[in-house]
Amino acid sequence: MQDFDTLFTYLRYELVEQGRVAVITLDRPKQRNAQNRGILVELGSAFELAEADDTVRVVILRGAGPSFSAGHDLGSSDDVRERAPGPGQHPTYQCNGGTLGGVESRHRQEWHYFFENTRRWRNLRKITIAEVHGMVLSAGLMLAWCCDLIVAAEDTVFADVVGTRLGMCGVEFFGHPWEFGPRKAKELLLTGDALGADDAHAIGMVSKVFGNDELSDRAVEFAGRIAKLPTATALFIKESVNQSVDAMGFSSALDACFSIHQLNHAYWAEITGNPLGIGTVEDGLEDWQIAPEILPATKNRP
Repeated sequence: MQDFDTLFTYLRYELVEQGRVAVITLDRPKQRNAQNRGILVELGSAFELAEADDTVRVVILRGAGPSFSAGHDLGSSDDVRERAPGPGQHPTYQCNGGTLGGVESRHRQEWHYFFENTRRWRNLRKITIAEVHGMVLSAGLMLAWCCDLIVAAEDTVFADVVGTRLGMCGVEFFGHPWEFGPRKAKELLLTGDALGADDAHAIGMVSKVFGNDELSDRAVEFAGRIAKLPTATALFIKESVNQSVDAMGFSSALDACFSIHQLNHAYWAEITGNPLGIGTVEDGLEDWQIAPEILPATKNRP
């Protein structure tokens, strides 16, 4: 049996249910599985590994530690090392526009490593299940939304705080209107408020809600049930739904909103001079570095 532990640094890969279910675990618990370049590249490799394995029928994506994913990594020691020139720099910063600088560099890098990879995972030739818990923030939503199904622990909090903290119009894979509905998407982005697991289930974004202590076992049980279906049938179902949503404009909307996202970055880069292209506290935004409280989107609170 292959030793998958030698393949990855930032995640774990294992096979369960007689090899019919692959489990990918994001494994940066101290950073709440914030997405540095290394974890994203490894995640792509792990999805490809599961996709190529004809025994695997379902893929579960989960996160170790207190949260599924706190979004993009904006300054951990790993992130700083990966970006900085030198022997520790991640090789992806030397390709796909990484050497060019400015708007072109940011556009091409984000297209490859934030946008197109997420869209690729959405169309993976396997059924995928996001098993989420704790915080699912901003880019963490992207990882959940690219999966076919989402199962959540009772404590899960879903929020995109990049509007209130970074001055951005949401994340690169802009699924918000499709997942939340148009008006709720505007509300959540403009306020930074959050949906809990039960509310996410009520709007159809989440399929199942389980107790925190039983989440992983129940997710595998759910995956095992789906894995009984013939692979051809499962993929025909997945394609029928995905192509229906694409015919309704989903893919075109993603392309358009990614362009707006890049315009938003360019705006802040010009205003602030920050190459990351994000707003600052001086511009009236919350200080993301002190992790302001995220409030629930309750119907009776302004």
